[in-house]
Amino acid sequence: MFGILGATQVWNADGSAVALGGPRRRALLALLLLDAGRVVTPERLIDGLYGEDPPAGVANALQSQVSRLRQVLPQKIEFHPAGYRLAIDPDDVDSHRFQRLSAEGREALAAGDPARAAVLLREALELWRGPALADVDGAPFAQVQVTRLEELRISAAEDRMEAELALGGHRELVAGLRELVDAHPLRERLRGQLMRALYGSGRQSEALEAYEAARSELADTLGADPGPELAAVHLAVLRGDPELTPAAHAHVPRGTSPTTTTASASPTVSEPARPRFVLPTQLTSFVGRDEELDRIGAQLSEGRLVTLIGPGGAGKTRIAIEAAGRYGGEACFVELAGLADAAEVPHAIQGALGLREAGVMPGAGPAPDPVDRVTAALADRPLLLVLDNCEHVVGEIAKIVGRLLGDCGELRVLATTREPLGIPGETLCPIPPLRLPPPGTDHVRALAFPAVRLFTERAVAVQPDFELAADLDAVLRVCTALDGLPLAIELAAARLRSMSASEIASRLGVVSAAPEQSEYGPGIRPDERFRLLSRGSRTAQPRQKTLRGVVDWSWDLLTESERAVLRRVSVFAGGWTLEAAEAVCADRTTDDDVADGGGTDGDGTREAGVDAFDVLDLIDSLVDKSLVVAHRPEGADGVRYRMLETIRAYGAERLAEAGETAALRRAHARYFLALVGEAEPRLRRAEQLDWLRRLSVDQDNLHTALRRRVEDGDTGTALRLLAPLSTYWLLRGVRLEGAGPARELLDLIGPQAPEGLDEEYVLCVLAAANGVSDNRELGAHTAAADAVMASLGYIPQRFPSLTVIWAMAMGAPTADAAELISLTLDDPGRDPWAVALLHLGQGYAHWMVRGDTALAEREFSAGLAGFRVLGDRWAMANALDVLAQLADWQGDNERAAALADEALGYVEPLGAIEDMAQLLCRRAERSARDGDTEAARADYERVVELSGRAGAPDCMAMAHLGLGEVARARGELAEARALCELALGESGTGWAGLDMNRSLILIGLARIAEAEGDPERARGYYRQVPEAELVSRNGPVAASFAEALAGLALLEGGPERAALLLGVARTLRGAEVPPGRDTARVGADPRAALGEAAFAAAHARGVALSREQTVVALTDFDAAR
Repeated sequence: MFGILGATQVWNADGSAVALGGPRRRALLALLLLDAGRVVTPERLIDGLYGEDPPAGVANALQSQVSRLRQVLPQKIEFHPAGYRLAIDPDDVDSHRFQRLSAEGREALAAGDPARAAVLLREALELWRGPALADVDGAPFAQVQVTRLEELRISAAEDRMEAELALGGHRELVAGLRELVDAHPLRERLRGQLMRALYGSGRQSEALEAYEAARSELADTLGADPGPELAAVHLAVLRGDPELTPAAHAHVPRGTSPTTTTASASPTVSEPARPRFVLPTQLTSFVGRDEELDRIGAQLSEGRLVTLIGPGGAGKTRIAIEAAGRYGGEACFVELAGLADAAEVPHAIQGALGLREAGVMPGAGPAPDPVDRVTAALADRPLLLVLDNCEHVVGEIAKIVGRLLGDCGELRVLATTREPLGIPGETLCPIPPLRLPPPGTDHVRALAFPAVRLFTERAVAVQPDFELAADLDAVLRVCTALDGLPLAIELAAARLRSMSASEIASRLGVVSAAPEQSEYGPGIRPDERFRLLSRGSRTAQPRQKTLRGVVDWSWDLLTESERAVLRRVSVFAGGWTLEAAEAVCADRTTDDDVADGGGTDGDGTREAGVDAFDVLDLIDSLVDKSLVVAHRPEGADGVRYRMLETIRAYGAERLAEAGETAALRRAHARYFLALVGEAEPRLRRAEQLDWLRRLSVDQDNLHTALRRRVEDGDTGTALRLLAPLSTYWLLRGVRLEGAGPARELLDLIGPQAPEGLDEEYVLCVLAAANGVSDNRELGAHTAAADAVMASLGYIPQRFPSLTVIWAMAMGAPTADAAELISLTLDDPGRDPWAVALLHLGQGYAHWMVRGDTALAEREFSAGLAGFRVLGDRWAMANALDVLAQLADWQGDNERAAALADEALGYVEPLGAIEDMAQLLCRRAERSARDGDTEAARADYERVVELSGRAGAPDCMAMAHLGLGEVARARGELAEARALCELALGESGTGWAGLDMNRSLILIGLARIAEAEGDPERARGYYRQVPEAELVSRNGPVAASFAEALAGLALLEGGPERAALLLGVARTLRGAEVPPGRDTARVGADPRAALGEAAFAAAHARGVALSREQTVVALTDFDAAR
């Protein structure tokens, strides 16, 4: 299918859009579509595309554009001697189909068949998606065509209104005609139709006012009087001419062939004419909802009462009208939103059915019961009764519908409401928000998602040059922020008259300038969306004109207890469980401090009659009323609840109005502090996976609780939350998540651990460190944390995982710390997890500080055994990883690979992205050293992807270093240098892990310089390696440095120094240099130059150097000169 009634579009058979390219190519396609099936000369195409002054070489340019278009539409564009032809059926183009259908509709109207005309004209007008040629209206050919097509569109709309008036749909046409008159104030035919619709609705005085408005407009604008036709309508209204309300023709439902209508247009005397019904006219396109419409059709074929339920603004009314239009029989629409009292419901149904009360004579006895009259009228009549907006009169509707369905066997009812009717035989059809595309979707695929398509179509209607491709990110942010709610999306798109899509997105996601003063917290201000989305259609119901009106309508229908729970659950972020709601949302006459953390101002929650035992029933009621959604997300143990963000923002406003925000934030923190406190020790046991899943489901709540405690200045509770969360962040590889709140918390605390919270303070410093590239940014906090750890003997009591996190930041234990650790290993009262961890710490000390790989392996194996008993997958993976590194350096490649694969098998189920990245990096390093550069490249590229997801620049840097090493191995030195320089830019300094990575990158750059024959540049890189990395903290990195420096010595003619440096590497590593391309060359060349005996002697001298002599050997860069 092809379209120009809107932006130029091509759709595949599955409905997906075809990417067409730039505006010139779209304009070329539009020109060909206007003459679909016919040959178009090059001259006409050039005139249409370039105007009267085409550029030089225009013929070649045209041929190039046609060739590119043929690549998009293969086998559709034909070359002919006279020009080009788009080989398609003209009816496959929306503009040609529109013209055919509107012409047939006009003929049917002239032939006295308004029912057929209405169906044809409705179908024609629904082909329009916005202004014609919206994306190419600047092309020279476009303006004439736009004017022509728009005139046809207005004429078709007038013809359709004429047909609908003939069918007796006066009342339903008023709103649509007012909108058309506003858009085209000088169209006298539309003015006359509006007057007739008003008169036929019993609103004679408004019809006369409409005439006066028309007369004034014509006089002011044109200096003319109304024409004869409009004047004749005026005279007929004054006289009350019956010709203004002719006998109604049969209503033909949408989807029914006009030629199959069986109802008589001229009822006989013996059978009074039954009223015929017209569904409300829709002036905009209908987007998506195929699945819901199919379900409704199936439900109506199997049952007799279908109820569409969903939140306000979800589009229930529009879907009901579309479903009724597709229904294979008569359908009557009853609008209930305007009723102020349930007693008016029977009269509204009676009126919609055309059962007027005017014939009841005064004094003839009591008037018949309207429900009795409706029941009698529908007793044997097949009809779909559409009851729209039942929620505020749901009790009365339930009683009436129950009776009608019991007494009228041919009746079916389609109701729209925000809560079920709750009667036997009811089938519910939930109406969810429109589907949203996943992150990373391109603009072509995004249009296949209804939320984006709706925004785009409404955007083009108000801003014809709108292009989704240019504003895709902003549009996705808008649609997501608005939960995919159709009404909210339409209101947002309407703002494009005066704002850009990015500006709208910013307004919907603005961060408070003073978040600590915000009742809602940073993020979307609770009133921002409601203020922004406050200008809807003038013809809409008042409650549908603004987003706030939609939610106010639901709020007004709640009991006080329901309102209390709704506003209180807005304190949750990302959903909640029943247990959490019972703990947080029940009434509190006092509000205790959170775990003695302080910060309460003494206020509690209002008394609203909400006991903890009532919360379940109240939440069930809010679910029924479509304000809360019950669901079972992946990873959750049971049912959870959530709200659309719009409802949550509204609830937060109401919470603030009730003065309950501070109390609820504290209650929320209290609950999640208890949860994470219970979880932390279990994260180090066999229940690890279960508790990781449980915390992951509540990740938003946990982070929000921490952020709010920081914002509210409750430092004690914030530290108590952050400390156990550190273990969760460590295991999931999302350590950056706590960096921002941790830095803010340190600013509040100052560089000193609060009393009784020393370990929590150190964990806060380490969490903040994840967000900085240099520990100097944390100033005195780092020194204070180091003092705390020293006072603890580097062995924390309450948070054993602190030992790991500290070592990751500060490096392997020093010799003194290692000695302290060894003294505690035999403590019988120590936690088994902590004992296993201490074995790991001892292993690192033996390996990195002392270079004793045998003792290191023994300690690592003891730690692994302890973790196996406990079932801690993450800790087992870390122990296996370091054992794999030892096996690798000892030349046992097979064992190294087996250990590393087992480690990967443990971290993958944890979702520990950063750990997976590090393990893959090491596997890639082994592959590269063994000569399998393809396998190495694949692993490194996977690490780049994982690091991006984890927000881990240090892992990203090591992946780019690895890719640079692969390029160097292939002789691609320029690419290798670029990748390593990129890695250097991504690396940080000041923390042990960052310093190690940076040193390895500098070594890599130096080796590239050596390969390029530039020893001076290599020496410059070596000089930048921190001296601490060479001796005091990291033996393996120093060993790599020594091996690389041996290469520089060989380059400068110093084979004896190269042999000595290889001996130094042996001591630092605790094992012989592992085989590989670099080590094979560095080892072979000095042997060849010196001879085996002289090489062995020099190597032995290197092995025997003291620590001080080793420092000299590694930093005397001029020794070989």
